[in-house]
Amino acid sequence: MASTIIPVNPFDLVIFGATGDLSRRKILPALLRRVVAGQIPEGSRIIGASRTDLSSEAFKEVVDKAINEFVGENKFPLADYNLFMDMLSYVKVDAMSDDGWENLATTLDTNGNEVRAFYLSVSPSLIGSTTENMNKFGLVTKATRIVAEKPLGTDYATAKELNATLRQVFDESQIYRIDHYLGKETVQNLMALRFANVFLEPLWNNKYVDHVQITVAEDVSVEGRGGYYDKSGAMRDMVQNHLMQLLCLVAMEPPSSYEADEVRNEKLKVIRALEPVDISDTVRGQYRASVDQDSYLQHVGDHSSKTESYVAIKAELANWRWAGVPFYLRTGKCLSKRASEIAIVFKPLRHHIFSQYSEVSQNTLVLHLQPNEGITMNMTVKEPGPGGMRLTDVPLDMSFADMIGEEVSLDAYERLIMDCIRGNQTLFMRGDEVEAAWEWTDHIIDQWHASEDTPFSYDIGSAGPKKADRLLSEDGREWREIK
Repeated sequence: MASTIIPVNPFDLVIFGATGDLSRRKILPALLRRVVAGQIPEGSRIIGASRTDLSSEAFKEVVDKAINEFVGENKFPLADYNLFMDMLSYVKVDAMSDDGWENLATTLDTNGNEVRAFYLSVSPSLIGSTTENMNKFGLVTKATRIVAEKPLGTDYATAKELNATLRQVFDESQIYRIDHYLGKETVQNLMALRFANVFLEPLWNNKYVDHVQITVAEDVSVEGRGGYYDKSGAMRDMVQNHLMQLLCLVAMEPPSSYEADEVRNEKLKVIRALEPVDISDTVRGQYRASVDQDSYLQHVGDHSSKTESYVAIKAELANWRWAGVPFYLRTGKCLSKRASEIAIVFKPLRHHIFSQYSEVSQNTLVLHLQPNEGITMNMTVKEPGPGGMRLTDVPLDMSFADMIGEEVSLDAYERLIMDCIRGNQTLFMRGDEVEAAWEWTDHIIDQWHASEDTPFSYDIGSAGPKKADRLLSEDGREWREIK
């Protein structure tokens, strides 16, 4: 099945922090792939901007090295690669002073495109001065969009302050708060599954769903970024944004249409319906040292740190659809595998006519987000062969890579950047949504800070601290295997 490529109109994209890790690893390779796919037309301009003193030719060399490092050499047709390189230029700009801004304004006004996007791949501390200078030097037009990366604050107060800073220069309709999880094919397919198929939506409620598990497991440590991570932790780094967005898409009511604000209105209702979580329904963990790897405390250089590298939460919603259905969330570093999934576990049959032959498992719908995107529905069927009614569980498996082809492997940044250029905010977070999510997570973090408890230790390569099992075992359930 071939995907349909719809080109966008020529645009100007300025990447602040263009020589940084995110730009080199994700943003620039994503733009190159869209050029190769024919989605970014000739006449578009990609302008790097940072404090580094570079010429445009030197910047192209930086980009070429980044593509070779993070994508691979000679992966694309030479003509497409040259077209991409021709789109690149560079302007030295200092976010904290007036240096370079007039030059950037002149560059944008010279043969400029109507759509003008600014990608803030910079430290949150630079967002205020960057946006102020953009306004001061006349860079903002009606067709301007601005992309903001996480962290979108570190708590409710700072998130509100950041939103106020952005809104001093931009209208909410121009602000694109990016969460790359929303660009994943399976995440978007969750809405298609629910709202485009008659057989699922009637079952999507507390009458039929027993519980929901959302897992984002990582097998990497925080080595090399311990200083940053220790100020954040799993709650701020993953739960407040990625897991919260996944929960919203599972639990939201059907929007009246697939329009940005209609979808985001329903997501906001979910966040506001979340019950405050008591500390007893949370588990924090830190990975301990193994034979060949240091512990979390060693990686962050602070043996008194209480910051979590793992967190598990039992959450509940106070609304008609989901009352009584627990949502179990977990995420952590140094776990057994890199895997992200959403599992909808349905209630068991009320009456089982095959009880004399074997047990019938609960049906489970699993959306695999990474590393292999796809959807699995576990079904109970008759085991083939003679000898009576023997039942077995088999998966109805739809791997996107097999069914749709390699196009599904598009990095989420490719899709999200193109949506920004089109002016489609559906897969981006709105300001009130971000603030509401912080209000909910702040309540949990405040309880942790007030408690004398320390995180539980867990082995590297495990599924997390054993204490997390009790969140489900006390309810007669158990975590799914991370695989």
